[in-house]
Amino acid sequence: MRSIRELIDWYFSKGALPYWCVLLFDCLVIVFSSMLVYWALYSASFLLGNFLPLMRVMVIYLLVTCVFFRLFKTYTGIIRYSSFNDLVRIAMAMASALFVALIIHYPLSGTPPTLFVHLTARALILIYLLSTALMWLARIVIKAIYDAYFRTEAAVNAFIYGIRAGGIGLAKSVRGEKPMRYRVKGFISHDPSLHAKGTVLLGEPVFDVDESLPEEMEKRRVKAVLVAPGRVERFREDTVLQDYILKTGAKIFFSQAAVEWDKDLIEGTPTIREVRIEDLLPRDEIQVDMDSVETALRGKRILITGSAGSIGSEIVRQVASFGPSEMVLIDSAETPQHDIRLMMSREFPTVKASTIVTSIVNTTRMEAIFKDFRPEYVFHAAAYKHVPMMEDNPSESVLNNVEGTKIIADLSVKYGVGKFVMISTDKAVNPTNVMGCSKRICEIYVQSLDKAEAEGKVEGHTRFVTTRFGNVLGSNGSVIPIFEKQIKAGGPVTVTHPDIVRYFMLISEACKLVLEAAAKGRGGEIFAFDMGKPVRIADLAKRMIALSGAGNIEIKYTGLRDGEKLYEEVLASEEATKPSFNDKIRIAEVREYDYSLVNDQIEKLINVSKAYDDLKTVAAMKRIVPEYVSSHSVYSVLD
Repeated sequence: MRSIRELIDWYFSKGALPYWCVLLFDCLVIVFSSMLVYWALYSASFLLGNFLPLMRVMVIYLLVTCVFFRLFKTYTGIIRYSSFNDLVRIAMAMASALFVALIIHYPLSGTPPTLFVHLTARALILIYLLSTALMWLARIVIKAIYDAYFRTEAAVNAFIYGIRAGGIGLAKSVRGEKPMRYRVKGFISHDPSLHAKGTVLLGEPVFDVDESLPEEMEKRRVKAVLVAPGRVERFREDTVLQDYILKTGAKIFFSQAAVEWDKDLIEGTPTIREVRIEDLLPRDEIQVDMDSVETALRGKRILITGSAGSIGSEIVRQVASFGPSEMVLIDSAETPQHDIRLMMSREFPTVKASTIVTSIVNTTRMEAIFKDFRPEYVFHAAAYKHVPMMEDNPSESVLNNVEGTKIIADLSVKYGVGKFVMISTDKAVNPTNVMGCSKRICEIYVQSLDKAEAEGKVEGHTRFVTTRFGNVLGSNGSVIPIFEKQIKAGGPVTVTHPDIVRYFMLISEACKLVLEAAAKGRGGEIFAFDMGKPVRIADLAKRMIALSGAGNIEIKYTGLRDGEKLYEEVLASEEATKPSFNDKIRIAEVREYDYSLVNDQIEKLINVSKAYDDLKTVAAMKRIVPEYVSSHSVYSVLD
């Protein structure tokens, strides 16, 4: 004979019972309840003596009840997954059936007692109340057994961060998942009113953010913390809470409802994903007026250089979404450019796009493109950007970054481009390396050219706008993918200096700001983006190691690289700023340059760089940008 546990295992190992089995079970519950009530009101002998008449009258009431079972679909659910809504449907069906039963009770009372048992109104009410209670009890018990021994076997113990902002709704949703992924063991909240000893929500304790939190998590074997949707920004700012959680080795998950959250209730299943290091960096939400961007770009001819790069490719995606009439995409990297070509045909098949493999310093090819295409907007993202590489190759930095920008800018004026947007970098501010200085020279040239147009010294109507920002998360060569590879390989994770800090921004956010600057810039401005709070790279490495769950990964400090500085700046010390159309975009009030002088200096720099004499090339750069002081570099002898 099988044990009870074996029977339970056998039952839950099967699929859902057929609908007719659930319906039959509920009908048997009503029959059993009627006999129990009849026996309680009268006697066992009276029950046996009137069994057949009682069954006849119960058949009538069962038929009535089954009609309402059908209307309310009480038997269509899977018992082990029963919810509060299922219990409500049972109650409504039974209440409706009782109402009809009481109506037909009086006609039946006139029949011969040998044909039907005359049930009193009190007996009917008791039968339906008992039946409802037993149906509820059966579903609750089966669900409880399944939740306790089967549905949660693979579930992970979890805390939920956040209560009022969707936390309770998230907890209810998680508990109702099939199968259950997380077993809620408590809540984390900053609300002091909820930290009184013994405070519980949904039967689970509430914990404060203090030094006892890691101990409580370990005591309850918590392996995951789910962050409620409304608390993501608060969580991102709370590095103390993050450290407490990471100390225990628990995973962190952000949740986002598939549909609208309504106070503490949730309809639908939330999307829960494990956090990436990018999610934990302190960043404010950026609001961009995309309507004005769409108005500016829809139906326009747009040329994008560096279209296969990290920034350029994202600009391509965002611009394509606004329905330009035609796009020309230029990059010298064949394979990444081919990827962009496939992306455009797959995601934006209605946008006419030409993907061209060439270099921006190929003057003949560039002029042919401008002459044939006649762009109305130019987004210039093509550049050499890796600091150590450009320290070793200053002539290439000048020829690609400076000469390439000059060629594209001059052609924009010649062929009547409406607006030219240059992507610069925070490394152009008080530059300490070749790459940063080359970008500063680019800024100076396009700004002086815009000024010369406005003053009538150069014939043209192109408006030149420069956008300046720091590191973008996930870009080619950024520290995050490098750290990920090093952690995956078992370490060490290499950091140049324990005190080095950098600003970070999402690629998509940076590009949205670029597009808004393009749409609203009047010309001549250098727009500096508010990058938020700087991040210490050593702390970033430690968090990435903790997030990975890897142990004993060493952080190795290698020393500052050539041209590298500890702190990046978005604005030079002598530069002031003024507000713009977006709180996240400031306008740098920088020194103005005479175009003819700048043009002459740059022409000489380009000619010098073609001799590939590193010291002479860098010396010429320093004459144009006197604030360029080399750091950790062989070119320091020139300062």
